[in-house]
Amino acid sequence: MNAPAPEFRDGVIRHDWTREEIARLFTLPFADLIFRAQTVHRQNFSANEVQISTLLSIKTGGCPEDCGYCSQSASHETGLKASKLMDVEAVLADAKAAKGGGATRYCMGAAWRSPKDKDLEVVCEMVEGVKALGMETCVTLGMLTGAQAERLKSAGLDYYNHNIDTSPEYYKEIITTRTYQDRLDTLAHVREAGINVCCGGIVGMGEADSDRIGMIHALATLPEHPQSVPINALMKIKGTRLGDSDPIDPIDFVRTIAVARIAMPRSVVRLAAGRTNMSDETQALCFLAGANSIFVGTKLLTTPNPMESHDHKLFAKLGVRAMAL
Repeated sequence: MNAPAPEFRDGVIRHDWTREEIARLFTLPFADLIFRAQTVHRQNFSANEVQISTLLSIKTGGCPEDCGYCSQSASHETGLKASKLMDVEAVLADAKAAKGGGATRYCMGAAWRSPKDKDLEVVCEMVEGVKALGMETCVTLGMLTGAQAERLKSAGLDYYNHNIDTSPEYYKEIITTRTYQDRLDTLAHVREAGINVCCGGIVGMGEADSDRIGMIHALATLPEHPQSVPINALMKIKGTRLGDSDPIDPIDFVRTIAVARIAMPRSVVRLAAGRTNMSDETQALCFLAGANSIFVGTKLLTTPNPMESHDHKLFAKLGVRAMAL
């Protein structure tokens, strides 16, 4: 028999979640969990709107970090060729095309451990140019100092992505070249600069159920809930350490989305990487569980993403519309 559910306090933003409470959410009967997640979702968001983002790799490959899931790590033999930082004009041309396709947020990722100040200035030009197009801006550049976060804020950056990836306990099995505390320090610099935080994790990396609980607990007990919470399903890449991982069960993935929605009621929960391996039915369940953001475009940094035409058809079948700025 399932344990009684944690107290359901409608509309209350909590930072005092315990692991035991989150664990009990994960073990609720599926229908009860989805009902609770959908109830929380409707209290805070329009039920049938999904925020549309586009992600571009502005500097690919050659990263000195050893993240076990990443094709861009110099530690892995994946056949990916490293490239230099893109020109500002090329990035802005891509952003214009993304806006024409319905994206309201434009995300730029660079495969760095941390940006050099001279490269950061080029990224700031990109941010300013994308903002001038009327889009929200997001970048993921690795670890930041406080001064670098302030510089990005002055350029008008809206969001900074820096995922915690997994639970504190499992983290060392995924990455050894930076610590969990390094991640938290960058998140603190971003918050202190007044930039919105985009922070989530990856499931399907061989972690235990307790690690999914620990990941959600770590996110939900931050001083401020991330404004965006991407939940990624591992994209297995040949040549990476995690390339042979067993895929996560679709129902377990939906449960992770639902628990994230309940624990962080006002965060935008993004159904991020891994959608190419999901059926329409699984994606529909994710939206029902409270996911309300996706990436559109045929590539996410270096991995495939569903065709925009397929997303449009899925949205039409579900009666979902793009969220306006």
